Amino acid sequence: MLKIYNTLAREKQDFVPIEPGRVRMYVCGMTVYDFCHLGHARVMVVFDMVTRWLRASDYTVTYVRNITDIDDKIIRRAAENGETMRALTDRFIAAMHEDADALGVLRPDHEPRATEFVPQMQTLIQRLEAKGLAYRAASGDVNYSVRKFDGYGKLSGKSLDDLRAGERVDVIDDKQDPLDFVLWKHAKPAEPAEAKWASPWGDGRPGWHIECSAMSSQLLGDRFDIHGGGADLQFPHHENEIAQSEGAHGHTFVNYWMHNGFVRVDDEKMSKSLGNFFTIREVLQKYDPEVVRFFILRAHYRSPLNYSDAHLDDARGALTRLYTTLKNVPPAACQPDWNTPAGSRFRAAMDDDFNTAEALAVLFELSNEANRGNDAAVAGELRALAGVLGLLERSPEDFLKGRAQAGGLDDAQIEALIAQRVAAKKARDFATADRVRDELKQQGIILEDSAAGTTWRRE
Repeated sequence: MLKIYNTLAREKQDFVPIEPGRVRMYVCGMTVYDFCHLGHARVMVVFDMVTRWLRASDYTVTYVRNITDIDDKIIRRAAENGETMRALTDRFIAAMHEDADALGVLRPDHEPRATEFVPQMQTLIQRLEAKGLAYRAASGDVNYSVRKFDGYGKLSGKSLDDLRAGERVDVIDDKQDPLDFVLWKHAKPAEPAEAKWASPWGDGRPGWHIECSAMSSQLLGDRFDIHGGGADLQFPHHENEIAQSEGAHGHTFVNYWMHNGFVRVDDEKMSKSLGNFFTIREVLQKYDPEVVRFFILRAHYRSPLNYSDAHLDDARGALTRLYTTLKNVPPAACQPDWNTPAGSRFRAAMDDDFNTAEALAVLFELSNEANRGNDAAVAGELRALAGVLGLLERSPEDFLKGRAQAGGLDDAQIEALIAQRVAAKKARDFATADRVRDELKQQGIILEDSAAGTTWRRE
């Protein structure tokens, strides 16, 4: 049985969906004012993996990942660029899709934009106001009164007093409590018209937290199975979602809360101020997207992920070993079989809170077995199980040849040099043949001679 670590319960629990055979999952997505970074890559790949495994386990999954397209940073960036917010967000949504597609991330079933659900957010705020959980401040904002919701702090595991002592909360005069958060922001005169909506509280726009409560309940119902996101969202964002949704509806909001771990760079927190902040597309200039996906899945999703060139190089080498097996032992076509020894171990790993590290270990066992016995059936099982994780789905030649680096040899140049070497060997000009091999090696091109001819791959 699948077990999931539930952040709310602080333990692994048997997964029992609300509706047998069906899973409804919501994941907090990106605020689209810039290119996606490595932290975003991890969220996308992790919950893509979760969705793939649930579907491989015969669940019908409805996966929603939202887009925040109204926010202070978006308003500010659009103004700086001299463009509309819509133009800015459309551009970065397209870039996000390019990055996700490169990483082998399947599109969610629904990808709601916050600006398309403002009426639902207003309805939810009105319900909170009617229940005495929201109040209008002198500034014109509408705030949530955390002291009036008994369960506040249950996700982060802290009392309100602990949170007030331990969190840096801006004290605003018209808040009843520093932890109170905004549901509806009163419009500022300088803000553009596209950042304002008419409402019972005057022109303005929704707060960030109310967006996810409204979109998730609209698309999945006011109680659903799984809510996911990065560990940084546990407090206050997800805590506030619980307060809003359970305060409005009067019952449990989500059954299982999942949070992936932080991304660190050379054992330091990734941040622009430290100069170790990388966008996905910057990383993909140097590494094949599948290497990045493999690197992310190699760690358990809840553990910290430490990014470094050395770790990416190691991931590339490991993935190269698997593809080399498929090149040397052409795989027989097959589907995953959970009753084989390898299939059983793979399934046990994935059912243990999506333990991809252990599941990948099974792939390397199959790789060794396929190589030892030159066994096409074992190679087929290797490919089938890897495919469940979105790996090893390309031809081995495509992966092993890789992409030319800036200033490096392209495929046509490599093939021309190999043809020159073949001609030299036929003419028994071994000095030229060796020189060509050495030249290619210096360019990071490895030649492999066999009875069938010469093949090549990039290091």
